[in-house]
Amino acid sequence: MPVIEYVYSAHSAFAYLGSERLMEVCADHQVKLVHRPILLTPVVEAQNSLPFGARTQPHVDYFFGREIERWAEYRDVPIIKFRPTHHDADYSLASGMILSLGNSGSQVDKMAHNILRAHWRDDADLSNQETLETIATDLDHDAQHLLQQAGSESIQEKLRENSDWAMKQNIFGSPTYI
Repeated sequence: MPVIEYVYSAHSAFAYLGSERLMEVCADHQVKLVHRPILLTPVVEAQNSLPFGARTQPHVDYFFGREIERWAEYRDVPIIKFRPTHHDADYSLASGMILSLGNSGSQVDKMAHNILRAHWRDDADLSNQETLETIATDLDHDAQHLLQQAGSESIQEKLRENSDWAMKQNIFGSPTYI
């Protein structure tokens, strides 16, 4: 079975915009989708890209403005018309929820998509435990158990390992498909 390694940040606009279509393509062509959520900032900066905080306001306005809107229109994906309020919050627990379910399969696909959608459609705070509980419960998971796993040292270490791996692979953005 062919495999696509899906390297992405749990708060990436472009991962959200392509998420549903990627999962459809994988299902239609019997491709295994392997999720590799990462911490985006260290991965991007490891490639000598300009740190997010050092980017000019016109760059940020374009990247988080019209470019995302155009892709949302093209993909017919609902999206908020502003940069998410809590975009700079710690999303490691949300990433841990994805990793807690494994690295492939329909439950992982659904969790990843719902986290991305909550952030970019509903302006959800991915660092807020109640928000993450709601996402998990909506997918029929035991939210408390899943969040406990997500915050565990072993799962958070896996997130750091994914990020380190991405740096070694010269990944420079989210999403990246290998």
